Amino acid sequence: MRFDIVTLFPDFFRGPGAGSTGVLDFGVVSRAFRSGIAEAHTHDLRAFTHDRHRTVDDRPFGGGEGMVLKPAPIFECVESLGVAHKSIRNASRESVILLSAQGMKFTQATARRLAALERIVLICGRYEGVDERVSQFLADDELSIGDYVLSGGELGAAVIVDAVVRLLPGVLGHADSSRYESFGEGDVDTDLKTEDGVPRSTNAAGGLLDYPHYTRPADFRGTPIPEVLGEGDHSAIRQWRRRAALAKTLANRRDLLASADLSDDDRDFLASL
Repeated sequence: MRFDIVTLFPDFFRGPGAGSTGVLDFGVVSRAFRSGIAEAHTHDLRAFTHDRHRTVDDRPFGGGEGMVLKPAPIFECVESLGVAHKSIRNASRESVILLSAQGMKFTQATARRLAALERIVLICGRYEGVDERVSQFLADDELSIGDYVLSGGELGAAVIVDAVVRLLPGVLGHADSSRYESFGEGDVDTDLKTEDGVPRSTNAAGGLLDYPHYTRPADFRGTPIPEVLGEGDHSAIRQWRRRAALAKTLANRRDLLASADLSDDDRDFLASL
């Protein structure tokens, strides 16, 4: 997997081999780059300007606040990377993504889709916005990491790199680590479930939040772990974890329940809450 990041601030990312640290130099992402599973390259947008001041922005047509990133440097930068034309890009397993507050919300499902690609170009927006022709004729997707506005797309690009890289084979310590977690795929096949209908992984399947986790000591400052977790009854543990995941999702992300894969028992339990 190759990432190309188009940005006004390449030093934000740096990355392995750059001689100093940036957001790509920590944790599993850094290990993935150092092991060759993935690679990242930053491209300074100002290098594709042609005036003395290296101007990348201009005033918006029609008036209004702020400045808008010009299309020419962005088009020239992306075209210099040799990616396929937008019309045939799906067949080439490449994608060009514009980071923008106007974009569709980035989700775990999107991360899984992108993890199947071989190359991703991330364009980091800045200022008041980006000339619409970039989204219209250059980018395959316009993505936002949340319902808020940032100073630029660099943080969003870093989030997408992290979310996608950890899904690549060989990055995490266990092959199922990314499957059985919040927003993970879980056990969607019936043959992967126990007789009581609880996912074999003991995880919250179907897009729910993950169940609560506990580790040693069993009693911390007068608060013990849930009794069922220490009794060794795996069926009871599966049932507790499922219900705990349902309760956490109801409390923190009720919106996820609308599309979650829920059994009749799940619905009865939610109704009791």
